[in-house]
Amino acid sequence: MKLNVKAFALTCAIIWGLGLFAITWWIIVFGGATGEPTFIGRVYLGYCISPLGSVIGLVWAFVDGLIGGAIFAWLYNLLTPRTSSTQGV
Repeated sequence: MKLNVKAFALTCAIIWGLGLFAITWWIIVFGGATGEPTFIGRVYLGYCISPLGSVIGLVWAFVDGLIGGAIFAWLYNLLTPRTSSTQGV
């Protein structure tokens, strides 16, 4: 079975983007906005634990998830052996 590259990439982008956004707000609610540099902030320029940083992280994570999901689905389809649809149920 082949993956739909566009659908898989979009799904990965939405999950990763909203996931980072939600985690950032979770930290803000329980720990306060710090603005301190984080590991993810070193990868995603402009990201920090703040309301603005959560939006910046959302955008970066969406793009990152889109590219990563597309590469994963493309490689999966490339490496999955081609089988006929008559095998197994």
